[in-house]
Amino acid sequence: MRHSRGALSLLWSASTVIGCGHGLPPAPDASPSIALPDVPVATFPAAAIPRDGGGDSAPADPATLAQTRDVPSAAGAAFEQRVRGLWEAIVSDNPDRAMPFFFPLGAYEQVKDIERPDVDWKRRLVAAYIRDIHALHHRLERQAGIDSAALIGMEVPEARARWVNPGEEYNKIGYFRVFGSRVRYQVGEATFSFEVKSLISWRGTWYVVHLRAIE
Repeated sequence: MRHSRGALSLLWSASTVIGCGHGLPPAPDASPSIALPDVPVATFPAAAIPRDGGGDSAPADPATLAQTRDVPSAAGAAFEQRVRGLWEAIVSDNPDRAMPFFFPLGAYEQVKDIERPDVDWKRRLVAAYIRDIHALHHRLERQAGIDSAALIGMEVPEARARWVNPGEEYNKIGYFRVFGSRVRYQVGEATFSFEVKSLISWRGTWYVVHLRAIE
C-alpha cells in the first residue's frame, strides 16, 4: 500500500454517535429508514485492538467496561490500524477485516435504550456495514484501481464532534459523535475519497456506526 507517513499524520484528526429507540430505532430526520431483509448475518467478536495510547494495562475487550468521557482522538497507531483494516476490507471485499473499526456489540448493548439491541446491531447496523463495504469494493473495481489504489488517510472533522447526552438518541448513556469523516485514497495520479457517515466513541476510541448511509 503506497502512502507516506507524513501524509497520514496530516490527515488523522478527531471526533462522535447516532440514535435508536424502543423496538428497532428510526433513522434521524432527513435520513429515511430503509427496511433490510430479515436474513441471517454473521456475528463478529468485539475488537481486540488496544485503546489509542494504551499500554500493558489496556483491556483486551473494552466493550465490557463502562463508558467514559475521554475525548476520542483520530491519531496514533491504533486508530491508523483500524482505518487500514477498513481499507483492506474494501480492497479485498472481505468485511471481516473491518470489524475492529465497527462499534462493538458489548458497548452498543450498554448504550442503547431499546429492546434487543443485539438484534438491531446485527440485522441493521452490521448488515448495512457489510453491504457498504461490498459497494465500495465494486466502486474501486469500476475505477480500475484494485491493484494500484493506495490509502492516503482518514480525515475526521473534530471541530464538529459533540457529546450526546443520555436520552437524546434513545441512549441510556452518553458518547461523542461526529458526522462527515472522509477516507482519501489514490488511484494512479488521481485522488478520490468516500464519506464515513458517522463515528461514535467508546472509552475514548472512535468507531464506525454508519459507513455510507444512516438507515
